[in-house]
Amino acid sequence: MSDNHEDLQAVEQLKSAYEELTEQVGRVIVGQRDVVDQMLIAMLCSGHALLVGVPGLAKTLLVSTVARALDLSFNRIQFTPDLMPSDITGTEVLEEDQASGHKQFRFVRGPVFANVVLADEINRTPPKTQAALLQAMQEHEVTAGGETLPLGEPFFVLATQNPIEQEGTYPLPEAQLDRFMFNLWIDYPSEQEERDIVRSTTGVDDNDVRPVLDAARIVELQHLVRRVPAADQIIDYAVSLVRRTRPDHAPDDIGGLVSWGAGPRASQCLILGAKARALLQGRYTPSIDDVRHIAVAVLRHRIVTNFNAEAEGVSRVDIVERLLDSDR
Repeated sequence: MSDNHEDLQAVEQLKSAYEELTEQVGRVIVGQRDVVDQMLIAMLCSGHALLVGVPGLAKTLLVSTVARALDLSFNRIQFTPDLMPSDITGTEVLEEDQASGHKQFRFVRGPVFANVVLADEINRTPPKTQAALLQAMQEHEVTAGGETLPLGEPFFVLATQNPIEQEGTYPLPEAQLDRFMFNLWIDYPSEQEERDIVRSTTGVDDNDVRPVLDAARIVELQHLVRRVPAADQIIDYAVSLVRRTRPDHAPDDIGGLVSWGAGPRASQCLILGAKARALLQGRYTPSIDDVRHIAVAVLRHRIVTNFNAEAEGVSRVDIVERLLDSDR
């Protein structure tokens, strides 16, 4: 980032907006601070996030609340086994012009045409329908009826998954998992947080969320993240970390547990995420700690373990944490 006065001022404004944003989200969502932070980081990087957690942990409410605080349009898609691709992207309907009597097709936009799209229980729909999101997530556009339509900016897909009920589900293929910048685990609240949740949701108070940022401002901040400089040693660390997830470059205690490691997109996500985290904290360049902080969320879903790992009870998160510990 140059010493441009406008850029430096934008960093200060972003830090202030971030503090206000977390305060607004906290009016509705109790706890989950790290998850909120990483959702905002993904948004600043124009990335998508997969939220994994058992039912009843307010994943849907969290996404809708963040969308309200950012003053963005929001659509929820409930994924079911009978959902069709056109139910997501939209469909053509035949209309008759009352004046001329001529008939013509008109494209009716689907729920994917929103700034924030919640793909609820994305693994409950067949691969053909899951794939309908691929072009939208990667290219930010939809092709229908021979015409390519751009999606409004900013555009984020936040998908949820239930990790405990796998009957009748369709696991996301690795290629589609790789489209998600982060895989965020939403855990149970602490005892005190659970008391606060029950107290706040069983009364009559309705906490309003005031918008803090709008779509145009978020797009500007996404460009700001790209302009943040990353030192060569930070890039070297991120690339080294990703390469060591691969069997042919992994340490001896990890290589035999992994079938496939993360690809270059993981290195890109680590650097972009580190830049965004630095900005949210009012810093003008990322550190190795920024990379380490988001490493599990970036790498958890990009590593494919083998039977040896399953036999030894070693999870993908365990592998990432071993790699991080070896750097200390």
